[in-house]
Amino acid sequence: MMVRTLLIRGMLVGFLAGILVFSFAKVFGEPQVDHAIAFESAMDEAKAKADLERGIHDVEEPELVSRKLQASYGLLTGVMVYSTAFGGLFALVFSYANGRMKSTDPRVVSVLLAITGIIAVYVVPSIKYPANPPSVGNPDTIGMRTELYFIMMLVSLLGMIAATMLQGRLRQQYNAWTATYLAGACYILIVFTTGELLPAVNEVPSNFPADLLWNFRIDSLGMQIIMWTTLGLGFGAFTEYANRNRFGYRNGANIQLNGVTTRKCI
Repeated sequence: MMVRTLLIRGMLVGFLAGILVFSFAKVFGEPQVDHAIAFESAMDEAKAKADLERGIHDVEEPELVSRKLQASYGLLTGVMVYSTAFGGLFALVFSYANGRMKSTDPRVVSVLLAITGIIAVYVVPSIKYPANPPSVGNPDTIGMRTELYFIMMLVSLLGMIAATMLQGRLRQQYNAWTATYLAGACYILIVFTTGELLPAVNEVPSNFPADLLWNFRIDSLGMQIIMWTTLGLGFGAFTEYANRNRFGYRNGANIQLNGVTTRKCI
């Protein structure tokens, strides 16, 4: 019952995060995509003109989904599903981590999970394979590029989990800061080695506007920051509020059940 409650709460917070992310993407992200599509269209027109001069007639592919639909309902659906799903996953991880971390405050646990989450799931994989506008890259290699990104993300996530477990073990021998430094160094070593072993991908045209590429990547990072910040702050605040109303204690304080001290979040 407790996990179910946390899961629903996480999905609701994720839904709220999705609304904020969609608003940000609509205002700041979509103009960058439009500029990138305009660049691609200009390149295609130049290529078609050159081919026509050589007697080659290119057949224009039909547009399956209009740009207007992509920028409205398509964007909204994708963002809402993505954010809501991550909200549910965040709640499941919280249900496991809560009570196993030193802090008893669900707000602290939630914020720490959000920080480690955005680092492992987005920041580190994006250092190796940064976000590019939809019109950038060879369509024939999109499958390979997607696989490489998810491999990097999976290794980063598993490395973060391993580093967290290692930090808990090291704290039995060292102080908290030393244990954290050593575990962090192990995580960096894992992701750095993986990044060196995986092939590099650079399909951005040499004449692609550098400022457009930079703005797109900044906006992509902004979307992730909004989502993870909302999950970290919102989920922790709602959980603390629920605990205080149900049990009459603050900061996830310890309670006694059958003589055993435990922590509980509802």
